[in-house]
Amino acid sequence: MFNAAEQGLVLFLSVSLAAGRDRCGTRSGARALTPYWQAVLVLRWLIDDTRMIVLARDNKISVSTAYSYQSEGITVLAARQPGPPVTRT
Repeated sequence: MFNAAEQGLVLFLSVSLAAGRDRCGTRSGARALTPYWQAVLVLRWLIDDTRMIVLARDNKISVSTAYSYQSEGITVLAARQPGPPVTRT
C-alpha cells in the first residue's frame, strides 16, 4: 500500500496524533480509529487522492467522522511544519 518512505510518514503522523490525543486527555478506546489508522486515512487522502466516502467505508466510519479525522490530521501536520527561514542581517 505505502512504500518505505510513506510508511515512515504514517508512523510519524500516528505518533504526532497520539501525542495530541494525550495532551487533550482523550481516553483510550474513545475514538473509532487508532492514531495509526487515522494517519493511514489522512495519507491515503493526501497521497492517493482517495475519495472521503471510500475512506469512510474502508474504515467503517461515517463520512463526517472521516472528515473530522482528516481535518485533525492536517492540523497536526501543519503544526509540525517548519517556520519560514530566519535571515540574519
